[in-house]
Amino acid sequence: MTTVGLLYPGHSAEDDYPRIAVLLDSDIRLPLFHTDIGEDAHRTDALIEMGAPERLAAGVEELRLAGAESLVWACTSGSFIRGWAGAQEQIRELARTAGLPASSTSFAFVHAARALGATRVAVAATYPEDVTASFEEFLRAAGLEVTAARASGVVTAAEVGTWGREQVLGLARAGDDPRAEAVLMPDTALHTVAYLEELEAELGKPVLTANQVTVWEGLRLADRKAWADELGRLFARPDWDRSEWKPDAE
Repeated sequence: MTTVGLLYPGHSAEDDYPRIAVLLDSDIRLPLFHTDIGEDAHRTDALIEMGAPERLAAGVEELRLAGAESLVWACTSGSFIRGWAGAQEQIRELARTAGLPASSTSFAFVHAARALGATRVAVAATYPEDVTASFEEFLRAAGLEVTAARASGVVTAAEVGTWGREQVLGLARAGDDPRAEAVLMPDTALHTVAYLEELEAELGKPVLTANQVTVWEGLRLADRKAWADELGRLFARPDWDRSEWKPDAE
């Protein structure tokens, strides 16, 4: 049994996680604790407060009791908004509090892109322009080239959580760029798990989404390998052929 503990802000797309658990091996558990979101706003001050140490610490003991072997702060904007150094300090503090390997969705995107060998990425974000720009800066600090970024201007996670298939696919199409080796969709409030196969088939390249990479990161920290075709090329078995999707540099 492998147990990945998840700290998830509020209530928007948390049902993506049981869906992932069903698609993965039956001995993988993804217990989730909802942290206090505070003000639901994709705005710098609100996002910094949402990821404050005391808010995250509130859920740690429950996840420890659930037998978590690793812990992920399942929030992208509430981590990258602090910048590279601030996001690192956030997870260091979380790891100290939990006594477990810890990470966040922001770092999950970086590690997942590297695992796929993608150095040029496009961003398809639900966020306003300034918050999307902060994510771009975070990715560049990690050594990734952001070839294009699409900001949708949505202010609240509650609104993002209502988006369905057509809106998700439309955002991915709008955010894609021919130079990009992968498309990143950075919002754990966005339902994406049901559409991963369709997204990748349409764009012809890996699509990394927030809830998908969050689970992958937790499993990576727990040193657990898992595969599921329905979860995209990030969860593909190691023998898949990269040449089928990696575009030529322009």
